[in-house]
Amino acid sequence: MAVVGGPDPLFGLRNNFYLGAYQAAINNSEIPHLSPDDQIERDCYVYRSYIALGSYQLVINEVDSSSPTPHQAVKLLALYFASPENKETVISSLKEWLADPALGNNPTLRLIAGIVFMHEQDYSEALKHTHAGGTMELHALNVQIFLKMHRSDYADKQLRVMQGMDEDHTLTQLANAWLNLAVGGSKIQEAYLIFQDFSEKYPMTSLILNGKAVCCMHKGEFDEAESLLLEALNKDAKDPETLANLVVCSLHLGKSSSRFLSQLKLSHPDHTLVKRSSAAGESFDRALQTVA
Repeated sequence: MAVVGGPDPLFGLRNNFYLGAYQAAINNSEIPHLSPDDQIERDCYVYRSYIALGSYQLVINEVDSSSPTPHQAVKLLALYFASPENKETVISSLKEWLADPALGNNPTLRLIAGIVFMHEQDYSEALKHTHAGGTMELHALNVQIFLKMHRSDYADKQLRVMQGMDEDHTLTQLANAWLNLAVGGSKIQEAYLIFQDFSEKYPMTSLILNGKAVCCMHKGEFDEAESLLLEALNKDAKDPETLANLVVCSLHLGKSSSRFLSQLKLSHPDHTLVKRSSAAGESFDRALQTVA
């Protein structure tokens, strides 16, 4: 960690990562005079940025058995996303490492475990490793997990912990926006203002544009949402959230959404929206057969 009271040398890098500016995080990662611990943390963010950009193999190739535990944990995340065949091996490695008293309490390992189990929709297993918190990222992940469980009351408690730690932290603001979106109603405008504030302070990313667009859709402003989402698509043509939001937005505008859905199916076959649409398609086909 940085010296208390001193400037945090990794602030810019972390912030880029949190807001989805992954290439900027990688490009600006050469930071002089870092302590050995900060170097390990810096490399974790760089590797996770490559993972977010889909460059799994680069991380898998660069991290070997002599690398520190946090790097090896991040390599597991790369393996997990790289291929469905790796899932079982990754999960058994995670469980083995988490049970090891020397490794099990490592915050990066606990975070990666939380991310993997959240993707597996095994929320109780995820919380087993993340609930104790300890870092802003772990608390923010807890907020996400509780929202996926439709427990905004627990998410709210986590947010209060984060506000107590650092009210102005980017992750505290993001968690606040996620919770506001989940609660809905008058909270949507508050969420919109958080994303608007980010867009004035920092370079525009798909994450910020999607945040604003989802708020607009909640408010029924689908034209505005569509222009924000098309701007996000210009930044990253394969971003699953952008494509999924464009499918929903197009349907509300009475436009064809098939092209966005096809792109989503090709680049992210496991996306919830893809699974839902194919399940709907199958039940439609079954209904047709029974009529026939």
